[in-house]
Amino acid sequence: MKNRKHYYVSNKNVLTWLMVLCMVCSAVARIVLFVGVKGTDGAPEVWSQIVLPIAAAVLYALITVISGKEHFYKTAFAVWLICLYYCFVFAGFSFGHFHTMVVSLFCALMLFIALAYTFITCGKFLVSWLLLPVLVLPLVAQIYLSKAYTLQIPDALMILGCLLTVLSLHVHTDGQYHPTWGDRSDGRRIHTLPAMAQVSPYIMVERQDASNLFADSFEVTHVERYIRAKRREGYTSFGIMHVMLAAYCRAVAKYPGLNRFLSGQKVYSRGNDIQFCLTIKKEMNTSSPDTVIKVHLSPYDTAIDVYNKLNAEVEKVKNAPLDSNFDNTAGALSLVPGVVLKFVVWLLKLMDYFGLLPKFLLEVSPFHGSVFFTSMGSLGIPPIYHHLYNFGNLPVFCSFGLKRKAYELQEDGTVLLRKYVDLKAVTDERIVDGFYYATFFKYFKRVMQRPEQLDNPPEEVLSDID
Repeated sequence: MKNRKHYYVSNKNVLTWLMVLCMVCSAVARIVLFVGVKGTDGAPEVWSQIVLPIAAAVLYALITVISGKEHFYKTAFAVWLICLYYCFVFAGFSFGHFHTMVVSLFCALMLFIALAYTFITCGKFLVSWLLLPVLVLPLVAQIYLSKAYTLQIPDALMILGCLLTVLSLHVHTDGQYHPTWGDRSDGRRIHTLPAMAQVSPYIMVERQDASNLFADSFEVTHVERYIRAKRREGYTSFGIMHVMLAAYCRAVAKYPGLNRFLSGQKVYSRGNDIQFCLTIKKEMNTSSPDTVIKVHLSPYDTAIDVYNKLNAEVEKVKNAPLDSNFDNTAGALSLVPGVVLKFVVWLLKLMDYFGLLPKFLLEVSPFHGSVFFTSMGSLGIPPIYHHLYNFGNLPVFCSFGLKRKAYELQEDGTVLLRKYVDLKAVTDERIVDGFYYATFFKYFKRVMQRPEQLDNPPEEVLSDID
């Protein structure tokens, strides 16, 4: 990640729009020359000489204009189509007895060009100017072998468009990570995991197979004092949930591995986007339905940041006359007949496996996130071990109960009354090992014992491994 350049193309660059013009003109010229002048010899030629290059040119322009800022590397899809088109073109030339050998060598050259473009645009090679000669090679070879130079106008315009894009390339200098091949819309792929961590997801396929149960308790004298101080400052609904979430964010700042998730048997990192899920009721009675909210937190958040973000989402749901986005999505699915719904869920799982779920579904899904916190204390019962969902990618589910009192015998023989809150967590052991989890929860507990530090952002936020 540190030794990789992240290229992008700006829509404000005039070269970008000249590229679009070249691609459009290439498509129009190809239709005119191949259909209006030359004609076609049948469906194979139509698909290989007209449809394929037009699709490549249009796809290249669309990817560059729509997602060139973050996903320019995806233009490699179009370049692979262009190289495939040139393979068909050269297969139509006659090379006598050496036809098979020459065509095979040229196809190998096209494969090299496609691979070179793919590796350069995803930043694995640090010199983008190598794309210039790479892209020109097939056009030069075609012009040299063909006598009908007018028929090379669409190809020349298409290659010129690619060259203009290369000349307009910029490198991200913001120090942030930008997506590349293998990443998902909700996380970046981690490539440097130990061998066992890469193999175990194929052995423990389901999240339930990899679930570990963890229980702990923490003394809340300092937390209660901290909560009272915040309420005196005007944060009237400030409570233990806000402290725990802020402490969790602070622990992720030091141990970013807890913000990973596993999907499609691969481990990903959410970076600084801590997606917290919570089930709430509009009214505290048995007839009131549940709904789920998702709050985007950050390792840089203070306790007040967490308070403001969480309360804003809660109030948005409680005060809304209509259901939440989660309720609306679930309601739409409930209208699908049972047999069809089973297929729809299977299809969603398949799309999720390959990272193809739309962002709006990921946003409303309570099964996709960093951690799920639930308060059993608000229900007046001890915490429970809540299972992890096999659907989605949520790796940690935490539950905490109501406060309990304990009389403890001190070294001097006196008895001291203390208050504790019990915490139970179910974790996916495939994202980090047991030692990492243990270290994380011990640090989380230390933060809870000194909640005043949550008034300020952390001094340092560590990044996850590559």
